[in-house]
Amino acid sequence: MTPLGIGFIGSGFNARFHIQSFAGVRDADVRGVWSPNAANAKSTAALASKLEVGNARAYRSIAEMVADPAIDAIWLCGPNQARIENVEEVVKAVKAGATLRGLACEKPLARNVAEAKKVAKLAASVGLNTGYLENQLFAPDITRGKELIWARGAALTGRPYLARAAEEHSGPHMPWFWQASLQGGGVLNDMMCHSVEVVRHLLTKPGEPRSSIRPVRITGQIASLKWTRPAYSKRLSAAMGKDVDYQKRPAEDFARATIEYEAESGERMIGEVTTSWSFVGAGLRLSAELLGPEYSMSWNTLDSGLKLFFSREVKGKAGEDLVEKQNAEMGMMPVIADEAAAYGYTAENRHFVRAFTRGEKGMLTFDDGVEVMQILMAAYMSAEKGRTIDFPPRGLDSFSPEVARGKWQPGKKD
Repeated sequence: MTPLGIGFIGSGFNARFHIQSFAGVRDADVRGVWSPNAANAKSTAALASKLEVGNARAYRSIAEMVADPAIDAIWLCGPNQARIENVEEVVKAVKAGATLRGLACEKPLARNVAEAKKVAKLAASVGLNTGYLENQLFAPDITRGKELIWARGAALTGRPYLARAAEEHSGPHMPWFWQASLQGGGVLNDMMCHSVEVVRHLLTKPGEPRSSIRPVRITGQIASLKWTRPAYSKRLSAAMGKDVDYQKRPAEDFARATIEYEAESGERMIGEVTTSWSFVGAGLRLSAELLGPEYSMSWNTLDSGLKLFFSREVKGKAGEDLVEKQNAEMGMMPVIADEAAAYGYTAENRHFVRAFTRGEKGMLTFDDGVEVMQILMAAYMSAEKGRTIDFPPRGLDSFSPEVARGKWQPGKKD
């Protein structure tokens, strides 16, 4: 079978993580990269060649890459504020005669519900097979844990009734993430999409559609716990540039939500999600739990089987060679030996390569991305109102969070 030729839009941290994962994906080659930063595009293309996952080259434009017969599918990994523009370029090239077998988009699909629906509509206008990239659903521990829980515990004692998921670290790499007007919000919009979909995935019976459970009530909370403190906002501006000023233009660095679901049988379930840019630990921590009548499961990426210890005499350079968002270089620290696999990127990309190659619908499409965005915006809406709201609330399609509009004041309640 001819390998699926993949082109990347975007050349940053996330695109590089995906490219690393393709070492474990058969029947696909990374053949192209486009970025508004030509030097970064060349560097990221060179990484693909170095890792021997494809003889990639940098393209001068999205249109040029999409029109190249060597490119069969596109992975969208650019910043949120460029999402619609990037998808419009892809669709324009397809309408001009280019052929694509699939379009995959890194989370979140967009910055709000209106933009998410526009992205989905654009892709549908040219009949593109789409994939919504939520890597944590494909993490081996999540996959195997769900399989065993439902096959053994739920089959004998009843479906699970409580799922928890969290993603926490000390803050993102690039300035645009910290700018709510560009990114679409703070940590809730950036990362809670993962936890929302993990919870929904765990509570859904294997083989049944996601529509078999539906959200009915949502309670959200946002806060700035660390980065609006004067010393830390000053440090943040020094690291990210003058456009990031959390004294004047703050965004939330902590968010949580409780989502009440109802199954087709009428049974009620609870999903609890938490996300943070104010977590200080060894590095990125992903965690999840699933509880039922006579069983439970838990997952924590920092519960690593491999640990290293460095004394205070080992004074090396700061880096992320042990774990993503690494916060220290000495002491007892966990090591994630293969982060791309452990976090689900490898299995995720393997899945969507197969779906696009075979012309099949993948586990997650842009429609799922829209549904996740609806839950996120409802959580923002609840946080602004200071109360639990029924789902879906009125005005969700046109809603934009106060954080994204520069109107949010930490600690203020409407």
